[in-house]
Amino acid sequence: MAALAKVQANIASSALVIAPADWADVYSIAERLSAQHTSTGGHRSFDVLHVATALHLGAREFLTFDANQKGLAKAEGLKIPL
Repeated sequence: MAALAKVQANIASSALVIAPADWADVYSIAERLSAQHTSTGGHRSFDVLHVATALHLGAREFLTFDANQKGLAKAEGLKIPL
């Protein structure tokens, strides 16, 4: 319950923003990413969906601790901060 309270506090303070997404567009981007990168990169479906969502929302940076997901995000032009 403490974790949920922290998330709710972050939403209330605008430190965390819930962004609506057009899921049809996200899936379309994910299909393109999968077709272009998965056979050579072996990306998992949730990694592809996360990167597709970031692209759909117009993100310029992408935070990840997953090396494979990082490679996909970089291949799509997203900046990976240190």
